[in-house]
Amino acid sequence: MATRRNPTARQIRLGAELRRLREAAGLKARAAAALLGADSVQMSQIEAGVSGVSEERVRRLAANYACVDEALIDALVVMATDRTHGWWEEFRGVLPAPFLDLSELDHYATFRRDVAVIHVPGLLQTEAYARALFAYTTPELPESELEHWVEHRMRRRIVIEDTDPIPYDAVIHEAALRIRVGDRKESRAQLQRVLDASEADHVTVRVIPLDLEGFGGAGSSMVHLGGAVNRLDTVIRDAPHGTVFIDAEAQLAHFRTLFRMVEKASLDPTASRNFIHQLTKEL
Repeated sequence: MATRRNPTARQIRLGAELRRLREAAGLKARAAAALLGADSVQMSQIEAGVSGVSEERVRRLAANYACVDEALIDALVVMATDRTHGWWEEFRGVLPAPFLDLSELDHYATFRRDVAVIHVPGLLQTEAYARALFAYTTPELPESELEHWVEHRMRRRIVIEDTDPIPYDAVIHEAALRIRVGDRKESRAQLQRVLDASEADHVTVRVIPLDLEGFGGAGSSMVHLGGAVNRLDTVIRDAPHGTVFIDAEAQLAHFRTLFRMVEKASLDPTASRNFIHQLTKEL
């Protein structure tokens, strides 16, 4: 198969999982390549996501790696063979690649969990809120480019607003709800947007109050996307140097635990809705 210049996060993940299976089997890349009638360069390209791999090759590798997890193998086959060109492809070459990678991961996710401390989660933002947020991007975005960023963020909401939405859990710190990214009117509309979304059966919103004692999780902001199997989950975090995609099993276990801790510290959904409703009345 032809090599890719810019593989997506999903393509890179497929290669990483094949590499992890090989390493668990105690095989070198050269030996694995021989199983495919390929060379070590081609094997490295497959494991880097730079080169595609067929269903037959995925299953052959899995068999020789003594992988007996049929659900995982089937999920890897789907990752290797799915040729979906989603709505996010309209923005390729216009927006940074991590934006498109997140949209693609959203599309295939079985659930999504957000922890937000400073800003309202992207899936719950109003257009005005997103625009005001992106206006602080450095370097400053031209107006035409800013509109693309906002449009993309609004269209991402499809994963919780479509006819077949994924389960969505958001834990939001009171600080994120109180910070006025826009003016008073826009802030009220943003709170109402969160309230409206929380009424859906598949959406759960919880709030962590500012006066909660013993809360050390202020640095726990994350996006946790469920994979077809637990091993294929992804955690996404924003860092000073850019967006970080986390998929190592030990790290995933850490963030699953962290989410449970933050969720346990938050108000229950009913109390959270009442809390947000009170904030709205104060504006």
